[in-house]
Amino acid sequence: MPTRQRHTEELLAAMSMTSPQLAEAIGRFDGDTSAMVTAAIRTAERAFKELDACYDVIDKASETGKAIAAQLGTLLAAEAEEGIGPELDALEAVSGRVRDTDRTRLLLHRVLGQEEAAKRTLPAIRRLAVPDLPGLPSAYTDEAGFDDLMAMAAREEELAPRLREVHAERLRRVAAHLVRVVEQVAATGFADESFARESLQEARRAYELWLQCLAERRRDLG
Repeated sequence: MPTRQRHTEELLAAMSMTSPQLAEAIGRFDGDTSAMVTAAIRTAERAFKELDACYDVIDKASETGKAIAAQLGTLLAAEAEEGIGPELDALEAVSGRVRDTDRTRLLLHRVLGQEEAAKRTLPAIRRLAVPDLPGLPSAYTDEAGFDDLMAMAAREEELAPRLREVHAERLRRVAAHLVRVVEQVAATGFADESFARESLQEARRAYELWLQCLAERRRDLG
């Protein structure tokens, strides 16, 4: 639903308040219901104008977050690790701009009696850790054991193709997880403080895990 249409409907809903509720929200008018309703409408109009400005920040944050998610996908695929940190920093800045609207939004929703309307169901934030990734094959884990170094070297050579595949899969899974976390929080416009904070923390953890996987691959394969 377009923002302007949504707010128009909310304005009409706000005007369904009873006279005592209107008086409590905007002050008493000594029985002058007409003046009170007129003031209430003007107050609601100003409130929705302020909400529009807040929503514009959230909408822009969502667009920026989605663009950063796409850029992260490109950087991760290219293994350009030096470019990823600044993108995560940019996400923090975007989230901070939305945080600056929190108190205003809370106040306006309260004035308009919309505390429940401001809430939304959010997706779960899944944490990715090393145990969730496929294990790295190694001759050292073979139960049969080896009689000499030559036999162990031969087994390592035999495992090399599978080792390359597993390293690639580990990097792919972590990269996909990082991008998915950012896409999720961007879709919400960073509007929920707790969800945004936890999402960005998980994005940072995923980045560290990705760096760890990259270092392990370089250690094993050069």
